[in-house]
Amino acid sequence: MLRLDSAVKGVRGRVPESVKRKGRRVGRPTIADIARRAGVSKGAVSFALNGRPGVSEATRERILRVAEEMNWRPHSAARALGGARAGAVGLVLARPARTIGLEPFFSQLLSGLQAGLSVRGTALHLLVVEDTAAEIEVYRRWTSEHRVDGFVLVDLQVRDPRIPVLEELGVPTTVIGGPGRHGRLPSVWADDREAMVSIVDYLAALGHRRIAHLAGLPAFQHTQRRIRAVRDSAKRLGLTDAVSLPTDFSDAEGAAATRALLARPQRPTAIIYDSDVMAVAGLGVAAEMGVAVPGELSVVSFDDSALARIVHPSLTALSRDTFALGEQVARELLAVVDDPAAARDVKNPTPRLTVRESTVPPGLDPGN
Repeated sequence: MLRLDSAVKGVRGRVPESVKRKGRRVGRPTIADIARRAGVSKGAVSFALNGRPGVSEATRERILRVAEEMNWRPHSAARALGGARAGAVGLVLARPARTIGLEPFFSQLLSGLQAGLSVRGTALHLLVVEDTAAEIEVYRRWTSEHRVDGFVLVDLQVRDPRIPVLEELGVPTTVIGGPGRHGRLPSVWADDREAMVSIVDYLAALGHRRIAHLAGLPAFQHTQRRIRAVRDSAKRLGLTDAVSLPTDFSDAEGAAATRALLARPQRPTAIIYDSDVMAVAGLGVAAEMGVAVPGELSVVSFDDSALARIVHPSLTALSRDTFALGEQVARELLAVVDDPAAARDVKNPTPRLTVRESTVPPGLDPGN
């Protein structure tokens, strides 16, 4: 981030009068400084910075760009005057926006979160960023601006750098995921390992020996737990051809990985997908390559959704109430906002396998 002494310089090298005092640079940039730089009124700056109508989008973007160049931040002490709350919690996602938009899991989670928060008149601030460094910067900025009363943290990473930052900031935070490895932050979690073991055990009981797992992003703790669960279950069950391949959760990578697997001389007879979007993409690839599902290939999705139920054949999947999960996370976070001593880890029931049309014993033609 730019330091103030370099960030407040104007486009012609001038420094705002508010930071000139007898040759010294002091204070912080003000709304008047931004208005002078952007060539607009102070009222227009106020409208733009507070997200209110009254200025065109082009003017708003110019004002926000100037404010960022000048490293302007609202006065957190004024916003927090009298201990007033922001009336909002934050969720920052460092994932490709296109991928998130396609995933029913996130839409249900967000709906549940907002439903749980709205009971208390609390808003949800959602921001999608490019990477973890940008995510951490948002945590610091929103905390300094007193923009939110707490955070929801998702996608726990291996050696997650966000945990110590959030602990340092001291803002109430509830983690979705676990168990463990999230410092002192409370969590709401379900057992991914136990859920994945149930899938592998089911496929093995059907007679499948060549099982592939198309996993998510390898940096995520839940991806590593699922990969280990497949590996350990394969060893226990004597499945020597079991394999896990990481992806980015997108339909494009899910399709590409499926195509590569089905092109092998010894292709898998069952594929487990870490998301319903990838599983549906895999169905399309199988049809394209003339591989019958479920007669020649069984398909299982780790996530259940309306999408998994309406495709043909309907997908065997792990079922849980994701909307209710969001509501529960909202309740737990608001409880910690009210009283930090209320922080706790809450374990949800393990998702249960719902068997549908996409899985049969290998080589079985369900039409006969």
